[in-house]
Amino acid sequence: MTPRLLEKYRNTVLPALKKELGRENTHSLPRLEKICLNMGVGKAIDDSKFLDEAVKIMTTVAGQAAVVTKARVSVSNFRLRQGYKIGCRVTLRSERMYEFLDRLVATAIPRIRDFHGVPKRSFDKFGNYSLGVEEITIFPEVDADRLAFPLGMDVNFVIKHSRGREESMKFLKLMGMPFAE
Repeated sequence: MTPRLLEKYRNTVLPALKKELGRENTHSLPRLEKICLNMGVGKAIDDSKFLDEAVKIMTTVAGQAAVVTKARVSVSNFRLRQGYKIGCRVTLRSERMYEFLDRLVATAIPRIRDFHGVPKRSFDKFGNYSLGVEEITIFPEVDADRLAFPLGMDVNFVIKHSRGREESMKFLKLMGMPFAE
């Protein structure tokens, strides 16, 4: 079964982008290549139970197994040594990517208290977009009562064939991303 947002991209977003950007070749239009989720767990240095819980929650939210990340360098001020397990990450592609984006835009983001839109300034020079989620409890899959400590995560949208910030913003707006006015 094709994800709802993938069908929207093919049937609605592509024709609108063709018209708006003035390009005929659909392969030259901006498209979502992957979504990278990252969660840093600083408390994992003291107790590995925190990291295990974070991996379990990240796997639940993403619908795909999370990979544990290790520190690349030692930082004495943080009592961090090279090789310590300090977080987890997931890279979503194809159908899982569109399903996650649909859940993020349709159910998770509207659950944020006092929400006025996602910031427009979070684009890099290549047109990729980054978003920080302060409370992972905005996802309906996560039970807030069972969390031992508050968790947040970074969400990075890698957009291919974008010629900068403006094209990526048009693309994400058409996909349903609620930007702040």
